[in-house]
Amino acid sequence: MDYLQIVGPTKLSGSVDISGAKNAALPLIAMTLLAKNEVTINNLPNVVDIKTLVKLLSNLGATVDLKKETVKIDTCCLTNTKATYDIVKTMRASILVLGPLLSRFGHCEVSLPGGCAIGQRPIDLHLKALEQMGAEISIEAGYVLAKAPDGLKGAHIVFDKITVTGTANIVMAAALAKGKTIITNAALEPEVVQLCEVLKGAGISIDGIGSSELTIYGTDRRLVEIEPFEIIPDRIEAGTYMCAAAITNSEVTINKIRPEHLEAVSSKLEQMGFTLDVKPSSITVKPTKSIKAVDIITQEFPAFPTDMQAQFLTLCTQADGVSLIEERLFENRFMHVSELQRLGADIKLKGNSATVIGKVKLVGADVMATDLRASSALVLAAMVAKGTTNVHRIYHLDRGYVELEKKLQKLGANIKRLKE
Repeated sequence: MDYLQIVGPTKLSGSVDISGAKNAALPLIAMTLLAKNEVTINNLPNVVDIKTLVKLLSNLGATVDLKKETVKIDTCCLTNTKATYDIVKTMRASILVLGPLLSRFGHCEVSLPGGCAIGQRPIDLHLKALEQMGAEISIEAGYVLAKAPDGLKGAHIVFDKITVTGTANIVMAAALAKGKTIITNAALEPEVVQLCEVLKGAGISIDGIGSSELTIYGTDRRLVEIEPFEIIPDRIEAGTYMCAAAITNSEVTINKIRPEHLEAVSSKLEQMGFTLDVKPSSITVKPTKSIKAVDIITQEFPAFPTDMQAQFLTLCTQADGVSLIEERLFENRFMHVSELQRLGADIKLKGNSATVIGKVKLVGADVMATDLRASSALVLAAMVAKGTTNVHRIYHLDRGYVELEKKLQKLGANIKRLKE
């Protein structure tokens, strides 16, 4: 098993290019199940989760040609509609095949999902919505068994809470359904917006893209032709490198991004005293004389993202004063706190809030990654800690970051990947 060894403290400088967004790529790969042609997807991030979903499609009978940042997927001749446990257990995004498989074939079996242990992320909302569209659903032996022999039918879906994967799943289901589907309280995330835009480009009539109410007119099981497209930049990867610049108080330029997707992150860094030079496709973070404490509440887009909470919590250990971070989306997303405390962080937890007291001097130690974003937070902490920090269980990190250690090495970090 691999681990990362980081020696700090360190300064960074230079620029880093951001890869395609994993969270946009996953539903778009699942979307190829709706296509009658071979679909070409560019700017694909080379991370484990992408390979897992591509493998799942291969197991269903799709023809897949994956080369670096491009994949060609042809689902015309699928032979199987069962997404098995051995693949789905490693990644909860596998549930994204449920909507498109059911709407296309009228039946499927999908194993209940796995993924990061950051709290309850039930798929009840997905299943309830599909039932409203006429599906018969049961859960047997750890599998979701879904049937809609006459195809799915348009319905008015009102999500009780905002769900990104739920919105994506029902958008894909509605694309091949019969009639009009309205989704109220839809997720606004850029990743959902791109899914809708690609489907619209393929001829699916979708109104309200980018708003909380989507109206989709289905094709009644007629497959669509999808033109080649490029995955949007990963706003969470970009935000992580912005935090890397901030925590080391260095000047770093983050390239190949969409600044409008990072406004909540940029705003918090500015509140902490950093100056940002924003260009159409890049942001340069500049050092500050004093890092100020800040209060953060995680919420759905366009508010502050839960996927940046761990990185900012770590940054707050180096701020002057007391920062309060409230996690409103996942109840178990402070598992990185105990590992940061091993490095010397002064953090107090109460319910869904963390009080971070800064500025503290961190000291290197052995720490263990507990989930994807916590992994990157520990790397950030290690870059300002005195001495050597070993970050173990970085398979979490490899699920969502492309060559993190190589990109940080290029910026000047003393970091290397080693074998246990």
